[in-house]
Amino acid sequence: MCKSGAPDLHLLLVCRYNKNVDILDIVLRLFVALVLGGLLGAERVFAHKTAGLRTYALVSMGAALFIVISETVGREYLSLGLTNFDLMRVAAQIVVGIGFLGAGLIIFREKKSELVGITTAAGIWVSAGIGMAAGFGLYALAIVATLFALFVFVVLWYLEEKLRKKEPYDSKECPECGRQKDNEE
Repeated sequence: MCKSGAPDLHLLLVCRYNKNVDILDIVLRLFVALVLGGLLGAERVFAHKTAGLRTYALVSMGAALFIVISETVGREYLSLGLTNFDLMRVAAQIVVGIGFLGAGLIIFREKKSELVGITTAAGIWVSAGIGMAAGFGLYALAIVATLFALFVFVVLWYLEEKLRKKEPYDSKECPECGRQKDNEE
């Protein structure tokens, strides 16, 4: 509690930042989230995607920010003896909110009968997870997840492109031997 003894939330946060919170730790958490999200976004820029550097960096940092806020406020509630504050509720709501953002990125193009934006939506979702990990101070997890996501965006993209160039199984030529298939219809 603050010197006045009043359990005012604003005063609690002010006292918290004046006494116990290492502001450099908060800045580091946000910065790590920003940089790692930015790395994913940079790859998306190179792939000529709409959601790029700024989008991924902001989503990642925003998720970290909500986690830091949740942790900070949660500690204050616990210091007052209030035990019904659940830090993971905020994390769960980040996942839900990013789901809505991702859904808005997915577009069905009727003329070509194709669905686009799924990888971007999934990348935004992962970027939020990376930000949440950084927000909780789980830097190694955030870095490994970033490397894995970059692996998916870069290495698996090349593999996917090679697979797309192959003939589909329902073509008239057998993929194993090259002979023409009989018309089975």
